[in-house]
Amino acid sequence: MPGANADPVAETFGVPTTTDLSVTPLPAPGKGLRMARRPLYPLRFDPLFTANIWGGDRLPKLLNRPAPHADPIGEAWVLSDVPGSESRVADGPLAGTTLRDLMAADAERIVGRAAAPQGRFPLLLKFLDARQELSVQVHPNDEQAAKLGPNKFGKTESWVVLEACPDTSRLYAGFAEGVTADGFRKALATKTTPNILHSFAPKVGDCVHLEAGTVHAIGRNLLLFEVQQTSDITYRLYDWDRVDAKTQLPRELHVEQALACADFSRGPCWPVAPAVVVSNGVRREGLVSCRYFTLERLTASVPFRVGAGGACRAYVCVKGSGEIENRGARFPFRTGDVYLVPAECGACVVVPGEEVTLLECAPA
Repeated sequence: MPGANADPVAETFGVPTTTDLSVTPLPAPGKGLRMARRPLYPLRFDPLFTANIWGGDRLPKLLNRPAPHADPIGEAWVLSDVPGSESRVADGPLAGTTLRDLMAADAERIVGRAAAPQGRFPLLLKFLDARQELSVQVHPNDEQAAKLGPNKFGKTESWVVLEACPDTSRLYAGFAEGVTADGFRKALATKTTPNILHSFAPKVGDCVHLEAGTVHAIGRNLLLFEVQQTSDITYRLYDWDRVDAKTQLPRELHVEQALACADFSRGPCWPVAPAVVVSNGVRREGLVSCRYFTLERLTASVPFRVGAGGACRAYVCVKGSGEIENRGARFPFRTGDVYLVPAECGACVVVPGEEVTLLECAPA
């Protein structure tokens, strides 16, 4: 029985009923985590920032974190189960626990009915700040990646444009019509690779879906959100003849591996046309539905219900602020925050403090 002064909601669900999540973390992960079997709750993770030659300085501010170093930061991984780069819970009773620990303890509590290949959380979520162009690159599909060893997966991905410069920003997605492997090799040799790629000037809000095997590049002065399979396999075809200022050398290319993965049957990739439904003050835009994940954009200034029993969701706030309510507890968010709502948590209610726009990512 709870004590006379205990909060019954906190006793029942193991989470506080206020927004103060500074409670004692679990004992060491692993066996202790399994024994404790604490109820799950909407989880935020500490971002993992990466230094990149093409990066900028916007991501720490976007994610409300101090910059970890003075080097350009190109990526912030906000939800990851990639080996060696596993996300760690930022607050609440599970603070300090990694996503890997949670998946190893009981993957079904996290992903529910969704697939968890080799026991891994199936999606990687990140933000990208491209001050310069990223390399022209391609990613393998599942079958190609599996030949590299265990815990290797293909990389199908989707981008959502958060900031763009109308005069200088471009996205390169797919080949121009009629390009062949032979033609691509000639373009590499003559340093005219960008000319045979399909490109366009992106607008804020555009979503581009790229199946594994699609040759692509992110242009300069762009801020993007990306959802993808749990994979970090990238083959570079062309790097804009860039020289690394630190090494005074060009970066390594992987032309043969890349050409083996590139799908020349795919032509240009354009931004998706969202399926829009407006109901009860909520605008829902269906952006992507593929074999690995779904992506939806939700905009509202009134409370609305999200998620479902037994279904895992991640919510990315790209505009506004508010709270997520689950089992009587409220979890605050603002622009840049990302919450993983484990399948065990079921449905939640989003309570906007102002108009909010959330991206909802769900593993298939």
